[in-house]
Amino acid sequence: MLRWDEVQDEEIALPEARTKNHRAHVIPLSNPARSILDKVRRDGRTHVFGRDDTGFQGWGNSKRRLDRGIAEKGKPLPHWTIHDLRRTVATRMAELGVQPHIIEAVLNHVSGHKSGVAGVYNRATYDRVRSARH
Repeated sequence: MLRWDEVQDEEIALPEARTKNHRAHVIPLSNPARSILDKVRRDGRTHVFGRDDTGFQGWGNSKRRLDRGIAEKGKPLPHWTIHDLRRTVATRMAELGVQPHIIEAVLNHVSGHKSGVAGVYNRATYDRVRSARH
């Protein structure tokens, strides 16, 4: 549930307490993402999205409605979960030729390239490469 205090001018900055791996994560904002955020009213709210100021919490119901809508169009999908979206992003980025260490940086995932010597000495966050504006 994205909070307004995490939205900076050109990025979203998630503190370590709000990430699964307890590592702070900076997400460069693309122009389309910035445009969406510019249209959302702040009105003293803590959270960016959601009907009230508790943040968006309707993932399960929204996914069921999406599945029903797709099925009604005659194109039901095999079983999938919200987490599959991360897998799809990683797969499509790899198919576009994005290097694995950049994909991991985008997903804030720590493994492979950040283990062993590389993890000890390479502290790069690849912000410029992860940004859609570079």
